[in-house]
Amino acid sequence: CCVCVKAPGTTTSCTSTTKTPPLVFTMADVEETPVEETPVEEPEVEEEEFVAVGGATEVKLFGKWSFDDIEIRDISLEDYIACKGDHAVYLPHTAGRYQKKRFRKASCPIVERLVCCLMRRGRNNGKKLMAVRIVQHTLEIIHLLTDQNPVQVVVDAIINSGPREDSTRVGGAGVVRRQAVDMSPFRRVNYALYLIATGAREA
Repeated sequence: CCVCVKAPGTTTSCTSTTKTPPLVFTMADVEETPVEETPVEEPEVEEEEFVAVGGATEVKLFGKWSFDDIEIRDISLEDYIACKGDHAVYLPHTAGRYQKKRFRKASCPIVERLVCCLMRRGRNNGKKLMAVRIVQHTLEIIHLLTDQNPVQVVVDAIINSGPREDSTRVGGAGVVRRQAVDMSPFRRVNYALYLIATGAREA
């Protein structure tokens, strides 16, 4: 009950109807019982290591013939027979502009140069996909007959069929004679490709 104030010499009774305020508890007053948290075990995820199986990143001609083990046995032609490193291709159809500058065609893949040599005689001009298919079938036949990498066989054929010597005309007006001269390595490769394509066409 509330507190009543009495005046001296009087009697008063407590007529106050005030209610006691409700008890209010804060979170600080309540004792929290610590709950033991059980650690949740996360499943260990094993890191998968991706390993290239069977040389998946290796560039192979037509998906079959590797360029890694190709050996150019003539040291003078190494710079002009493009078949290694950046010149390894999946298809002999790079659509490069190799005729825009002198000697740029030396960086053209050697199998693509053979394909381009087959597009001759008018009716075959521009039919590069047909020439690519012919070369692909030819490489398959070479592999069946020799059991070797056909790209290596093509490189050896170019080395063996390139002439080492040629003749040129020497003399002034009226007097003309032929003089034997050495052939440059680049012309040896060009002439070898011409002879191979011409021989295949006339066979």
